[in-house]
Amino acid sequence: MIIIGGGLGGLSTGCYAQMNGYRSRIFEMHEIPGGCCTAWDRGDFTFDCCVSWLLGNGPGNEMHQIWLELGALQGKEMRHFDVFNIVRGRDGRAVYFYSDPDRLEEHLLSLSPADARLIRDFCAGLRSFRKCLAVYPFLKPVGLMGRLERWRMLASFVPYFNVIRKSITVLMTDYSARFKDPLLREAFNFILYEKHPAFPVLPFYFQLASHANRSAGVPEGGSLGLSTSIEQRYRRLGGEITYNAKVEEVLVEDDRAVGVRLSDGREFRSDIVVSACDGHTTVMKLLGGRYLDETYRKLYTRTIEEPGMVFPGYVMLFLGLSRPFPQGDPCTTHLLDDQMASKLTGMRHPSLNVQFRSTHYPELSPEETTVVYATYFADAAPWRALNAGEPEQRTRRHQGKTVHTGPLRHGREYYTAKREVRDALVTFLDERFPGLRDAIAVRDLSTPLTQVRYTGNYDGTVLGWQPFVESGETLEEQIKKNGPALPGLENFYLSGVWATTGGLIRAAAAGRHVMQFVCRDDGRPFTADVDTSAPPPTHVVIPVGERPPTVAAPAEPSAITHSVHRITDKART
Repeated sequence: MIIIGGGLGGLSTGCYAQMNGYRSRIFEMHEIPGGCCTAWDRGDFTFDCCVSWLLGNGPGNEMHQIWLELGALQGKEMRHFDVFNIVRGRDGRAVYFYSDPDRLEEHLLSLSPADARLIRDFCAGLRSFRKCLAVYPFLKPVGLMGRLERWRMLASFVPYFNVIRKSITVLMTDYSARFKDPLLREAFNFILYEKHPAFPVLPFYFQLASHANRSAGVPEGGSLGLSTSIEQRYRRLGGEITYNAKVEEVLVEDDRAVGVRLSDGREFRSDIVVSACDGHTTVMKLLGGRYLDETYRKLYTRTIEEPGMVFPGYVMLFLGLSRPFPQGDPCTTHLLDDQMASKLTGMRHPSLNVQFRSTHYPELSPEETTVVYATYFADAAPWRALNAGEPEQRTRRHQGKTVHTGPLRHGREYYTAKREVRDALVTFLDERFPGLRDAIAVRDLSTPLTQVRYTGNYDGTVLGWQPFVESGETLEEQIKKNGPALPGLENFYLSGVWATTGGLIRAAAAGRHVMQFVCRDDGRPFTADVDTSAPPPTHVVIPVGERPPTVAAPAEPSAITHSVHRITDKART
């Protein structure tokens, strides 16, 4: 088996291939594993650009078992904050979105007693969802379930039918509009850091409930550490991965995938090809637009170009600060006024998520320093318009080896826009955290085109198809009906985020699912086992202190207290 792409989808596919007796090889165009789940060094600082919360990093759900099978969490400390996110309004008032429904209800009622009925309704739904997560299926794709299995799955959801029905049929934009308090009316849309206009209430419940159940924290070592752990599991299982290897074409003979051709002209043959890289690149370039039925052709030629069908990319500012900033909270979404938003190229919604990442990953920066991570959803088109038609990817020789993700030359207007965005964000942060500007030791800013350069993802998206809209729903129906394959092409499968909808756990689950389809097609049983090469993960809970309503962050002791509550991981080993 040849697997295209060494992101989480490709690594997961490789692990489950090896577990089931297949000899697999991954080709990855970058120098490191992980794809979007990555980090990079700037001086003494490591800038982690992915995991802000990891669904399934705690026990009590099927997501957790997948991570343990992939060896992603073993031997690590899982960190959980008791506040999922803080949303701070333009007037300085703040909503602390505790994931615990009792604390959340008490806090929201203190902010707006007039909204008591709606607040209690939301928190009651959250309590139900905490129980519902235990029966949510992740281990086996619905398309492979027999009739009895499907009935059992549906029966397990019966106790939660009302909360699921209500939360999946009401958009959060409509639900939040019912609040009388203007801050709550806006803040609820930003629980998940950015605004997701197409999301119903259900995914908000899902994330908060997972967080409340201590199964949506962050793993020690961060994003690249997570990817590297899975890569090591893959190698221990006997898998092979080749870096700096860019696939240019899927080789097809008699409507069967038989291998790949790399950018340097080398060809590699295989019995099975799985593409876990960018979906648009796969179907339109590697396969030349062939083997698309009417549904897939519409998805990849028309739907993909419509607004809101694909997850946006990010503009990301990293700052390595030479001293601690204890007044910085782990995660805050700041609602912006129009003047500030107008300075930020490509911004989709007037908000900025700011994380003091040293509280997530203290091991990724020197002691007595701070890493700030400020992001906003951004469209690629405005950045592309500034790029003066320059290439967005380039292959070259560097120090005797071929590099596919090296530096590029962009248009002068592009660099000017980056500098203006960086300066505007630094000014915004310095006003709220005095002295921040003077403490900057290193900095870095990336755009959606940076994402294109390193991953090849369509328009710099980090998650592919958007769920709860035409694109994501069409894809899910297609996978249920035909599996992760393309019509008329044998021995070829899709994996990763373009074969599902959602985040990292979906990408990891996609690798498990595609191998279940492969095993079915080959007439062999599927098997998987938990990695026992390291002890189970441990867990800590870190409290986040509330702050008084003020625009500028007050100079006060650390919001992160030093007391932690350790909880036992009862995960299956």
